Amino acid sequence: MNAATCREIYKRLEKENPKPTTELNFSSPFELLIAVILSAQATDIGVNKATAKLFKAARTPQGILALGLTNLKVYIKTIGLFNNKAKNILSTCKLLVENHAGIVPEDRTALESLPGVGRKTANVILNTAFGHPTIAVDTHIFRVSNRTGIASGKNVDKVEQKLLEVTPEEFKLNAHHWLLLHGRYTCKARKPECQNCLISDLCQYKEKIR
Repeated sequence: MNAATCREIYKRLEKENPKPTTELNFSSPFELLIAVILSAQATDIGVNKATAKLFKAARTPQGILALGLTNLKVYIKTIGLFNNKAKNILSTCKLLVENHAGIVPEDRTALESLPGVGRKTANVILNTAFGHPTIAVDTHIFRVSNRTGIASGKNVDKVEQKLLEVTPEEFKLNAHHWLLLHGRYTCKARKPECQNCLISDLCQYKEKIR
């Protein structure tokens, strides 16, 4: 895909949604961190239902630690892999308190050292909580990038690298949200809604559904 086409795609996505953001509910970088850890293999709707109750009980690392493992599990038991996620969350909270004064660090290396936090999660935190122009590649973004031809790659790291290369600077801050939402609601996995797609004429997907 040439640069002009790529830019036009982003211009259209921006026009449709000028100020995109995550659909996870949060009021602090710490709440976002916990929500993103919980969101792995879970829906944002499901995570929001759980955190609505959890964050009323505890919304700081110290508060989560005070809950303890058993009580934390009660709040997140509706979410897939909740046993492992609960352990990671407690370990993360412990490290935040011990090493970062209870504050979520604005640093990739420090974030990725936390249990349950990989590159994708770190990218989300850096972008959404701190305004860094990072692009976190999840299944939606991986699919949209390859289907449209914006950034083809065999794995998420290759797609992220390509997206950072081809995405114009003025669009990098919001690119993650635009591509994710497009994949979630239009360029769906099993049945993409090509007939309702605002970038269908620019897309390189050979099996477009008319």
